Order: sequence, then C-alpha cells, then structure tokens
Amino acid sequence: MSIRPLYIVSVLLICSPLLFLWHYTSSNSQGTVIKFWNGNKTSSRQAYERDVLHAALEVTRKGYGEIPVVEDVTDYPDPADEAAIFRTKGFDVFGTVAGNPKLAKEDKILIPHPMMKGLLGYRLLIIRTADRDTFAGIRTAEQLQQQRLGIPFGWADAALFRHNKYPVVEEGTFDDLFTRLRDKQFDYVSFGANEVEGVYQERAAIPEGLQTDEQLLLYYPFPLVFYVNPENKELARRIDQGMQIIIKNGELDKIFQRHYGNLAERLQLKNRQLITLENPLLPDALADYESDLLSD
Repeated sequence: MSIRPLYIVSVLLICSPLLFLWHYTSSNSQGTVIKFWNGNKTSSRQAYERDVLHAALEVTRKGYGEIPVVEDVTDYPDPADEAAIFRTKGFDVFGTVAGNPKLAKEDKILIPHPMMKGLLGYRLLIIRTADRDTFAGIRTAEQLQQQRLGIPFGWADAALFRHNKYPVVEEGTFDDLFTRLRDKQFDYVSFGANEVEGVYQERAAIPEGLQTDEQLLLYYPFPLVFYVNPENKELARRIDQGMQIIIKNGELDKIFQRHYGNLAERLQLKNRQLITLENPLLPDALADYESDLLSD
C-alpha cells in the first residue's frame, strides 16, 4: 500500500492550527462581521459608543483577529423590539444602561465596565420658559415631586423615577416629547448632561417657549455598558478584555476627554442644586456603582 495517504494525513495533523487560522481568516473575509446596534439614542452618544467599541476591539485585534463591524442606527421605539434586539434582530452587541428593564427577561451577557464615567446619570431638566421662576425656587426632592415628569413610553428611567416617588407621565415618543411639554401634558423632561444640548439640535424640533433649567442637577447611578448576544461568548470575552485594557491604559479617559472634556464646566454641574435618587435597577455586578465624575 502507498504511504502517500499516511503522509498527507500526518502533514494535515501537524499543520491543523495553521489550517484553522486560515479558515478563520477566510471566513471573516467572506462576510463574518460584528453586528453593532447603535439606535435609540442621540447622534453624539452614538459617536461616543462607536469610539469606545472600536477601541476595545482594536486593542484585542492581535488575539482575536480583524473582524469588521457593521453598525445599524435604526431606531426601534417599541420596547418589545429593543428587548428582542438579540433574540429576533440578530445583533451581536449594543450599548445601554446597566439593568435596562426591557432586557430583564432576555438572555444576554453584561460587560460590567462602565464606559462613560456615570455622566448619563447626571440629569438636567428642560422646562417651559414660563415656569422658570417656579423651578428656580426648587431646592429639595419633595418640591420637585410636586411637578410631573414626562418620559417617552418604554424608557428605562421611568421605573427609576417612580421608585423615587416622582410623578411620571410615560407616554408618546422622543419626537413628540417637547410638543407635549409645551402643551402642558407634564412639567419637565430630564436628559443626561451628555445629551441635553444635543437634543435641541439632533432629534426633534423643539417648540418655542422651552429652555434648559439653570439651577437643578439630578443624579442617580446610571452606568452605560455593553451587552452582548448570549450566543456570542467569544465576542463577550473580547469586549470584556478590551474594556479592561483601555481602562487601564488610559485610552477610555482619552475618548471621554475628546467627547466630553469640558462639559461639566460648560454646564456648571458643580454649581447646581443637587438632588440624588436611588437606582433600584442596577444588576448585582454593579450594585455598588457610583460616579466620581464631579469629585474633587
């Protein structure tokens, strides 16, 4: 019998790691991608989360390979659609607040490394200009609880405000939010300090007679994190490792400075009247999370 078949088998066994690497690279070149959903948020936040994900993937490229990212910024205003972003939409990763209640019954992998220094939990108010003096006189949570907060249907922080005994009108969509505020269906809306400027320019036509409140600052621990499709455990390991690296080497700080470096000073966050709320939605891995963004 010829020894050629045995020789070929031996060579294949010896070279099998190389063959696996070749197959991995070949598969990637034929369309294997990381599907990144980046909808349901302002474009400024989209840009930030895009940069953080890119950095986490870049520092792990040597160990995991070059896999292209396909970003989708489609908005899904129906909470059921966001809940099923992995299960039926087929995405691999997206950024949202830790403990997002829409995901409570969904399988997912939490990457427990906050990416925005807790900035999203520092909330400024948009009010009717006619109510400026009313809000200027508010100093306590009890006083603010006399006003009605408007939140689009399905937003994660509605349950948080209710837990803290704030009256919430949870109806409508992001795009009609300001018209409804003007029409006195509620008394104020709340946005993260990173978003409050952008909403005026990016997402909806804001009617005349509205303004950003000048003196109040709400705070609750509201870390922004990545969640990964439970079917893609390797990607979860990669992003987890990448986030640890960019936190340790300072790259995450650089990204934050590039996007939000002077925001706290520009919005005078330290000079505002602070009202603190509890966040009962935090997952166990981040139960003790507190932002130190405004610490001296």
